[in-house]
Amino acid sequence: MHADRATIAKILTATGDTWAVVGLSANQDRAAYGVARVLQRFGKRIVPVHPRAESVHGERGYATPAEIPFPVDVVDVFVNSGLAGAVADQAVAIGARAVWFQLGVIDEEACARTRAAGLDMVMDRCPAIEIPRLG
Repeated sequence: MHADRATIAKILTATGDTWAVVGLSANQDRAAYGVARVLQRFGKRIVPVHPRAESVHGERGYATPAEIPFPVDVVDVFVNSGLAGAVADQAVAIGARAVWFQLGVIDEEACARTRAAGLDMVMDRCPAIEIPRLG
């Protein structure tokens, strides 16, 4: 199971408000750009993470999660499934509390490792879709 309703609700409402969005750039045509805006409207602080370290939606960007100089609650992953496991491992290493793999991002082994490390994990879901379902 990639996510249960309780875990989704917990991450969105109780895990914390700082979300590192891995794969977020200033490209407005990418899904990450719009989802990050939805997260901001929902009260989350987004932190763009992209190799170009661009600022997006008024927030400074970083090249990797390890470069973020403050605590991150959730690592939201917009990279392809082949790269997602390494990002999940970085989330564990920086002390994040949860990892969220976006729609189409699936890595069962990374999910198992992340959960074994004590983090909440959602896979193959989008917070922009799940937020309205909270009611």
